[in-house]
Amino acid sequence: MIRQPSRHCTVELQAVPARIGHVRRIVSAQLRYWRLDALIDPAALGVTELLANVHRHARPSKQCTVELCVLLDQLTVSVHDEDPRLPRIRVADSWDTCGRGLALIAALSESWGMRPDGSGKVVWFTLPALTTAPEEVCTVRGFREPPPRDDPGTPAGPRPRIRGTRVG
Repeated sequence: MIRQPSRHCTVELQAVPARIGHVRRIVSAQLRYWRLDALIDPAALGVTELLANVHRHARPSKQCTVELCVLLDQLTVSVHDEDPRLPRIRVADSWDTCGRGLALIAALSESWGMRPDGSGKVVWFTLPALTTAPEEVCTVRGFREPPPRDDPGTPAGPRPRIRGTRVG
């Protein structure tokens, strides 16, 4: 079965610091347009890390393409550059201030990888594309915010303690 992307966006750029900020805003706006607000922060962080790697390491050119693709229930963010050398995950000491980009990608994503592509390479990561509204994401992930205090349906007494991390 051949699947066609339900949503697709590409941006071509030179991976220089000023452009990286622009691409973050483009990614954020595109995800907002697709109503995937819950993915804005991890996608923008991930694309920033990948573009910073292109800026630091790609030779001979900093030219690259960022691609966003939503297929079924998954967002794939990929960066293609013209350097055929595949990146390596570094083991960074606790005091290192750089060299943690791919480890961060691995931590924030559902999956990630890299592959040679023509004369260059593609580095990509995926995030689950939740189809619920942003206010419902908390419930989907197991966290439910208590109702406001002035809500007549709220029982009297102290609010319950909620454990876990809040999403969004």
